[in-house]
Parts: sequence; structure tokens; C-alpha cells
Amino acid sequence: MRILHRIYMPVLARSLASRRVVLMGGAALIVMTVIAVRLLGLEFLPKLEEGNLWIRATLPPTISLQEGNSYVNEMRKVIADLPEVDTVVSQHGRPDDGTDAAGFFNAEFFAPLKPAKQRPDGENKDQLTAKLLAQLQDRFPGVEFNFSQYLQDNVSEAVSGVKGENSIKLYGNDLEALTDTANKIKAVLATVQGITDLAVFTSLGQPTIQIDIDRARAARYGLSPGDINTTIKTAIGGDSAGDLYEPGSDRHFPIIVRLAPQYRRSAEAIQNLRIGVQGPNGITQVPLSEVASIKLVSGAAYIYREQQERYLPIKFSVRERDLGGAIKEAQEKVAAQVQLPAGSRVEWVGEFGNLQDAIKRLSIVVPISLALIAMLIWFNFGSVVDTILTMSMIPMAVFGGILGLLLTGIPFSVSAAIGFIALFGISVMDGIIIISQYNQLIDEGMERGRAILRTGELQLRPVLMTCVVAGIGLLPAALSSGIGSQVQKPLAVVVVAGMMLAPVVILVTLPALISMFSRRSRPGLAPEGNLAPAE
Repeated sequence: MRILHRIYMPVLARSLASRRVVLMGGAALIVMTVIAVRLLGLEFLPKLEEGNLWIRATLPPTISLQEGNSYVNEMRKVIADLPEVDTVVSQHGRPDDGTDAAGFFNAEFFAPLKPAKQRPDGENKDQLTAKLLAQLQDRFPGVEFNFSQYLQDNVSEAVSGVKGENSIKLYGNDLEALTDTANKIKAVLATVQGITDLAVFTSLGQPTIQIDIDRARAARYGLSPGDINTTIKTAIGGDSAGDLYEPGSDRHFPIIVRLAPQYRRSAEAIQNLRIGVQGPNGITQVPLSEVASIKLVSGAAYIYREQQERYLPIKFSVRERDLGGAIKEAQEKVAAQVQLPAGSRVEWVGEFGNLQDAIKRLSIVVPISLALIAMLIWFNFGSVVDTILTMSMIPMAVFGGILGLLLTGIPFSVSAAIGFIALFGISVMDGIIIISQYNQLIDEGMERGRAILRTGELQLRPVLMTCVVAGIGLLPAALSSGIGSQVQKPLAVVVVAGMMLAPVVILVTLPALISMFSRRSRPGLAPEGNLAPAE
């Protein structure tokens, strides 16, 4: 500590003699902080490494159970052949509890991984995922694959309602127009670096007989659309002709009457349905094809609705790039290259939706927190100048945390935001220590120059101890790389890196600012001016 005093006291004296240079350096540090913030990536939360893979395969929607089962067995073998995979469990179709509407085209694989030390090639999770995806796509062309983790997949689906880490919900009423637009959006997203696992959810594909009544032709026969619809409903869907009661009981069952299967099993048979028409010589039979057009079309296979609006999901994942940067580029490209149909809109949900919600909350919580801190400081000092001097340490102290994120390649997230809030508190606390000591010395009658030097001498140890304790306490978390460390690592990196720079900023810059702007004077004297002419 004596060595630190010998080094620090000449530096402090020099900073007091060159206050304007120190002030310019502090301003430059704030500008660098603003610039560095713009270089950070964005994500909601760091991806928690669960030590497993959750793989979803989407087969052609018309595949049968037997054919789909053979493909699922082959996929499971491909996954199990990887030396990094411990075991593989597959699920085919929909769950028994009926909570998922997926058909036989849906297959999901749970693959726990071996510990990193036991993996032969030493590949990280992204490299392993890319290798496995390439093998599966090469072996099963036309099948769409999505990679996630077990808990992450469940959380993402619960948040957005879509099976995927991120997705775009394309809202609209025309399914054909939505499908065409969704495929265009998918093609644009494929050009964005970092976006993978692209897929458009199936909405059309269910064979449907569409009957369009020709009102003009029906009017020639004296038929209304309601008469024709009633006949079609009774002939194909059936109508209740009464109830069958169980003897000795109040149980009863409806009696449904409709045409025999051979008269309603195809579009051609439905065209020959007879409609009763009142003529001059009694009732005659007119084929349905005379008053309506009957055709087989591709109808809605799945209907996605939210808030009474129909939508079509486009799912995707982001790997080897920060979430915010990838989504921002994707939004710009989609807005420039895809013309949405009239009455439709897009909504970005999933992890990015959570990130937007978190940023909105932080934009409210952080200013309120800073205002409360400033109010408490003002209550402590009773001086606006001292309050501003104390708060001025915040933007300069956070530069170390931002620099730590940039050097380690960690994007800004909610976890990192909590680390910056901790930096706010530590920097303000150290500022209060220094200003309180200075005010005490001034109140005891010491001259300003001597008071500032004495303050630095007395408070060097407390400021260093405050910063060192906070940094050392989180150093293991900042250096850890095991399962579960990803969530706490951004917070730890911010605090550790911030505490490496904060003591220098606080112990050098704050005394210079005090000498320039503090109006605290010795008892019985008017407020003193600047300590010495600034260089």
C-alpha cells in the first residue's frame, strides 16, 4: 500500500495541476463509452448450455405413420453415430395427451451430450450443431430441421406459441396470400448472416371440396342460396330426424340422416346431388352442378390464431451472431424487399420479443433508479453540485464494463445490464466516500488544495478495497465455462472489467472535478475559487 501511495500522490498532484486536461480526458472517456455501446451486440439472455440437443424434424405433411417411422429410425441412427452424443430418444407424431396438434410429419429427438472433456474433436456446441445439420440435410433432403435445447425449446414455445427460438407472425385473412408472402420472407431471411433453421409452418394442404353457388343460375330455378345450402348440409353432413330413447331411461341419441357414402365420397358424386325445384308440373330434380361450381382445392390444414386474428409463423434461429444485430438486418431487408398484402402485418416474437420487452422495462427502471440515487445523494450532502459530482462518476466508470464485453465478444443482455447497475452503485459509493472526506476536511478548516490531497491520501485504501473486493468476488464467475455459467458470465465480466478501470477514474478524475467545481468553503470564509490556474 505504501508503494501505491508513492505512485498515486504525484499522479494526483499532477492531475490537480492539469485539471482541464483531466476534464477533457473524462469527456473523451464518456464519448468513447457512447461509441462503444453502439458496437455491442444485443441478446435477451445468454444461451444457457444444457448439455443436450433437442432436434425437431418436419417431414412432408402427407407422410404416413409407417413411412414416417422408417425415416425417424434412420435419423435417430445418424444422430447416435456422432461420438459427442451420449444417447438419443425420439418422439414421432403428437403426444398422447393431445396438447399438440402435430401430425405424423413431426419428429423430435432428445440427445444428451457427453461432457466437453470426453468429446474427441473438442468442438463447441455451434460447430457440432452445424456438422450434424449438414449430415442430416445431406441424408434427408426436403426435411426441415430445427436445433434447440430441451428447456430452451419449452420456454420459447410457451412464450411465443411457436415451435422455434424466434419467429415472425404474419397476420392476415387470405391464407394463399399469407403463404406466398411467408415464402418470400423466408427467402429474404436466408440471405442474412447468422439466421438458420428457417421454415414456414404449413397452413394449406388439406384437400377440401369448395362449392360456390351461382346466384344468377339458381334464381332461374327459383332457388335461394339458403335452400341449396340446406340440401348440401343434409346430404353430406347429415341432419337430425329425431331422437332414439333408451327404454326405461332418460338417455337418448340423435338420429342422423344423410346420403349413402357412394353418393357423397367424391367431387363428381357431389356434382350429381339433386336439388328439389318447384315446377309447373310438380317438383323436379336439378343437379347441383347446374346451380353451383364444385372443385377440389387445397384448404387449411392448420389454422393459427391469436387475439382473433389468423397468422402464419415463419420460424428461425440465430447462431454465431448476436441476436439484435441479426434481427435488425433481417427487419431492414424484409421491409425493403417484401411487399405485404393489404390488411396484413408482421410481428417478431420469441427471444427478440423478450429482448424488446426487457429494453422497454430497462428504459423505465434505470432512469428511475438513477433519479432515486441522485435524490438520496442530495439528502446526504444537501448540495446540487456535490450530487452532480458524485453522479458524474457513473458514465466514466461503466466504460470498463463495456470494454470488457467488447474484448470477450459477449453481447449486451439483461444479465449484463444487472452488472452495469452494480457498477452504478459501486462508483457512486466511492464518489460519496471521497466527497464526504473532502467536505469533512474543509469543515475542519483545512485549505482546499491540502484538503484534496489529504482526501486522496486517506481514501486510496477504501476505494481500492471496495473495487478489489467486488472484482475478486466475481472473478471465478467471469472465467468459468461450465454448464450454467453462461447466464452469470456477462454480469461478472462487466463488474470485473469495470472495477479494473473505476479506481483510476474515481481517484484521478473526481479530485480534479472537485477542485474545479466544488463550492465548499472553510467556516467563516466565502466560497473559494479554483485551486490554481488550469494548464
